[in-house]
Amino acid sequence: MTYAADRIYSEVAYVAYHFHWSLDELLDLEHGERLRYVAEIASINTRISQGR
Repeated sequence: MTYAADRIYSEVAYVAYHFHWSLDELLDLEHGERLRYVAEIASINTRISQGR
């Protein structure tokens, strides 16, 4: 099964925006690892927006 290109762009852009990692660094991550960073960033953003 292939992973949708739009989804990869979204994940890479999200992590790059927050961590300022290069495209090569982000594409070198395993898919599960990249998703973990996406989830952690989302969790941090949620906590910040809720004032915690």
